[in-house]
Amino acid sequence: MDRDDALLADWRSRALALEAQVNACMLGQSRAVRLVNTAVFARGHVLLQGDVGVGKTTLLRAFAQVLGGAFARTEGTVDLMPGDLVYYTYISEQGRPAVEPGPLVRHGDDLAIFFFNEINRARPQVHALLLRAMAERCVSAFNREFSLPHLLVFADRNRIEREETFEISAAARDRFMMEIDIDAPADDAQRRALIFDVRFHDTERLLSALTKGMVAHRELNAVADLVQRSIQTSDALATYALALWRATAEPARFGVRLADVDTARLMLAGASPRGMSQLLRAARVAAWLEGRSYVAPEDLQSVFAETVAHRLCYQPVYELHRQEIGKQLMSAIVAAVAAP
Repeated sequence: MDRDDALLADWRSRALALEAQVNACMLGQSRAVRLVNTAVFARGHVLLQGDVGVGKTTLLRAFAQVLGGAFARTEGTVDLMPGDLVYYTYISEQGRPAVEPGPLVRHGDDLAIFFFNEINRARPQVHALLLRAMAERCVSAFNREFSLPHLLVFADRNRIEREETFEISAAARDRFMMEIDIDAPADDAQRRALIFDVRFHDTERLLSALTKGMVAHRELNAVADLVQRSIQTSDALATYALALWRATAEPARFGVRLADVDTARLMLAGASPRGMSQLLRAARVAAWLEGRSYVAPEDLQSVFAETVAHRLCYQPVYELHRQEIGKQLMSAIVAAVAAP
């Protein structure tokens, strides 16, 4: 075993230990936990959506706890303005106006996690500022550039509430590596535990039991780069990935059929090149977490819906039903496109 292999094996054990810690406080969410962990080691931003009270915020806070590094948070509100992310004003003890750095720049280059709670309640102008921070990992404030090399953005939004909310633009959605649905557990035993086990009633106590800073957050970029360079892909897998990409733009051509949907007229735009590169990044990490040195078709399939569905643009007649259509379409594409 050479040095890189030993390093990958060591970090894989750390990643799995980190995942086990989060699973201990997130009952019935093992798939969502694995997906967020995949995004973390692929260095991709994560958007969670689900009903009220299913644990979206708890899941993201749990990862922020175990990952270490500086953590900042803001709440999405209709009156939040872009400037609120980079500075805030107040009256000092001397009775004079004062300005301090906001949550996005307060910690400088030590910022590891920026958590945006209920992002769909914030205005599009706020999304635009966050978009630059996500894309370039830097932001301008106080006549200087703040570099954010270790930044991961975790955001969540409620699936049901529509009042006083703003739709996230296609450009902003495309910057999130994954959009992950969080639902209440289906298993009755797990539901019973959530109701009657008092351990799950106190979120703060639940999170305080997690080990803080299980990994060195400043090393994650180098580890992610090593994973991407080390996990191999074959020509057959490349052909498969290209077919999946084409199927997102022309599903009818690949024999994809959906009930009450004309798949020949469904799509306005398929997945972007950025989206497909993010799919491959996530698939390499998925393979690494499974202990493989190569990407298998099941690795692509395991992250396909979460990395691609939110990037697709549908014709206006179908756009209002994108959530329902997206799930069906992803499953139908995987079923229709032959894997090697």
